Amino acid sequence: MSNATFYKWRSKFGGMDASLMKRMKELEDENRRLKKMYAEEKLKAEIAREAIEKNGEATSTTRDGTKSGD
Repeated sequence: MSNATFYKWRSKFGGMDASLMKRMKELEDENRRLKKMYAEEKLKAEIAREAIEKNGEATSTTRDGTKSGD
């Protein structure tokens, strides 16, 4: 282990007992999971928004391809 790794670890975990370290790891894991869930839901919402926009464009055109407002 390098000195830099040791001091980084010590600055992050120094003064914590085992139960606090365990709790911090659990919270980091939960945070990682929630960030992943958020990214997935944001992607789903973006896909749905694009589908709605495309569907709106498709319904506003006539059979010959011209816009219905023309």
